[in-house]
Amino acid sequence: MIRNPNSESTQFIQSLKVAGVAISNEFEVIERLEEAREWHYAFTTLVKQGQRIGISFLANPGMKSETLQRLFAQYKFADEAEATFEASLRH
Repeated sequence: MIRNPNSESTQFIQSLKVAGVAISNEFEVIERLEEAREWHYAFTTLVKQGQRIGISFLANPGMKSETLQRLFAQYKFADEAEATFEASLRH
Protein backbone atom coordinates (compact mmCIF):
# COMPACT_ATOMS: atom_id res chain seq x y z
CA MET A 1 0.00 0.00 0.00
CA ILE A 2 1.27 3.45 -0.86
CA ARG A 3 1.91 5.19 2.42
CA ASN A 4 2.02 8.73 1.13
CA PRO A 5 0.40 9.38 -2.25
CA ASN A 6 1.34 13.06 -1.91
CA SER A 7 5.07 12.46 -1.52
CA GLU A 8 7.29 14.14 -4.09
CA SER A 9 8.51 10.79 -5.41
CA THR A 10 4.97 9.47 -5.93
CA GLN A 11 3.95 12.70 -7.64
CA PHE A 12 6.95 12.32 -9.94
CA ILE A 13 5.93 8.76 -10.88
CA GLN A 14 2.38 9.93 -11.58
CA SER A 15 3.78 12.76 -13.74
CA LEU A 16 5.84 10.26 -15.73
CA LYS A 17 2.70 8.26 -16.42
CA VAL A 18 0.81 11.37 -17.55
CA ALA A 19 3.77 12.18 -19.83
CA GLY A 20 3.37 8.81 -21.56
CA VAL A 21 5.62 6.41 -19.64
CA ALA A 22 4.29 3.00 -18.66
CA ILE A 23 5.95 1.43 -15.62
CA SER A 24 6.08 -2.29 -15.02
CA ASN A 25 5.94 -3.23 -11.34
CA GLU A 26 4.92 0.33 -10.52
CA PHE A 27 3.95 -0.45 -6.94
CA GLU A 28 7.47 -1.76 -6.26
CA VAL A 29 8.96 1.44 -7.69
CA ILE A 30 6.76 3.66 -5.53
CA GLU A 31 7.40 1.60 -2.42
CA ARG A 32 11.17 1.65 -2.87
CA LEU A 33 11.21 5.40 -3.51
CA GLU A 34 9.11 6.08 -0.41
CA GLU A 35 11.57 4.07 1.69
CA ALA A 36 14.69 5.71 0.26
CA ARG A 37 16.54 8.45 2.06
CA GLU A 38 17.45 10.03 -1.30
CA TRP A 39 14.67 9.13 -3.72
CA HIS A 40 16.34 10.77 -6.75
CA TYR A 41 19.33 8.45 -6.40
CA ALA A 42 17.05 5.45 -5.74
CA PHE A 43 15.05 6.21 -8.89
CA THR A 44 18.19 6.45 -11.02
CA THR A 45 19.39 3.13 -9.59
CA LEU A 46 16.04 1.49 -10.42
CA VAL A 47 16.28 2.85 -13.96
CA LYS A 48 19.74 1.33 -14.39
CA GLN A 49 19.23 -1.99 -12.59
CA GLY A 50 15.51 -2.49 -12.09
CA GLN A 51 15.07 -5.06 -14.82
CA ARG A 52 16.58 -7.70 -12.53
CA ILE A 53 13.54 -7.31 -10.25
CA GLY A 54 10.95 -6.80 -12.99
CA ILE A 55 10.96 -3.01 -13.20
CA SER A 56 11.04 -1.39 -16.61
CA PHE A 57 9.90 1.83 -18.22
CA LEU A 58 8.14 1.89 -21.59
CA ALA A 59 7.66 4.93 -23.80
CA ASN A 60 4.09 5.04 -25.06
CA PRO A 61 3.45 6.44 -28.55
CA GLY A 62 3.43 10.22 -28.47
CA MET A 63 5.73 10.59 -25.49
CA LYS A 64 7.97 13.63 -25.98
CA SER A 65 11.54 14.13 -24.81
CA GLU A 66 10.79 17.79 -24.08
CA THR A 67 8.14 16.77 -21.54
CA LEU A 68 10.59 14.44 -19.81
CA GLN A 69 13.24 17.16 -19.72
CA ARG A 70 10.80 19.53 -18.01
CA LEU A 71 9.78 16.88 -15.47
CA PHE A 72 13.33 16.01 -14.54
CA ALA A 73 14.14 19.71 -14.16
CA GLN A 74 10.97 20.36 -12.13
CA TYR A 75 11.83 17.56 -9.71
CA LYS A 76 15.47 18.70 -9.49
CA PHE A 77 17.28 15.64 -10.79
CA ALA A 78 21.00 15.73 -11.60
CA ASP A 79 21.71 16.71 -15.20
CA GLU A 80 22.62 13.21 -16.39
CA ALA A 81 19.57 11.49 -14.82
CA GLU A 82 17.17 12.40 -17.62
CA ALA A 83 19.58 11.16 -20.31
CA THR A 84 20.09 7.92 -18.39
CA PHE A 85 16.33 7.49 -18.13
CA GLU A 86 15.69 8.13 -21.81
CA ALA A 87 18.46 5.71 -22.79
CA SER A 88 16.81 2.98 -20.72
CA LEU A 89 13.28 3.49 -22.05
CA ARG A 90 11.84 0.66 -24.05
CA HIS A 91 9.98 1.67 -27.19
